[in-house]
Amino acid sequence: MNAPLAALYPVLGELPATLRSRVFEEMRTMTAPAGAMIFDEHQPCQGFPFILAGCIRVTKAAANGRELPLYRVLPGESCIITSSCLLGHADYNARGIAEAETTLALLPRALFDELLAQSCFRDFVFRLFSERIADLMQLVTEVAFHKLDQRLANLLLGRGRRVRATHQQLADELGSVREMVSRLLKGFADQGLVSLSREQIEILDPAGLRQIGQIAL
Repeated sequence: MNAPLAALYPVLGELPATLRSRVFEEMRTMTAPAGAMIFDEHQPCQGFPFILAGCIRVTKAAANGRELPLYRVLPGESCIITSSCLLGHADYNARGIAEAETTLALLPRALFDELLAQSCFRDFVFRLFSERIADLMQLVTEVAFHKLDQRLANLLLGRGRRVRATHQQLADELGSVREMVSRLLKGFADQGLVSLSREQIEILDPAGLRQIGQIAL
């Protein structure tokens, strides 16, 4: 595990040798199947995750059962929700789900606190914060100012000419409900912008979708 982990997270190679050895000795590896809950709201945070394979989708759940996707954590990245819980000694306030079979190495909380005294690791953690906050600000902008049809058009354009996804999957991605997305897709199809088939959407008129997706703020 050491070589793949160090390749994905070069910051570990910058640690003093004794600390680096402790990281490899004390962290524990786990593999979760696709769809498994990695963490949930109100659960205590057990440690800092390094993602070796797979993907974790982090979402915020509403009381009515709808979810708003916040971001995804891929190999070489880490989860700022987890980092904030560790730094603030608080429970999780979001949910993490394995999108595919996911392997991660969990750094114990006490060792995470020690590593923060190292400038290289501290810079790594706060750089992740900076990058992820920029992503979240973009999400806030989209949700607050973009209409659902604009967001759907832009989502489709970002997936290529053929989008393999169910209407429910697109709704989850947009933090909406399937009925609304299905209605909008039918409208796109009626305008000749897309062609709909089972779990697939073919984009026929990218320029028309781009026109819908354009926002004037």
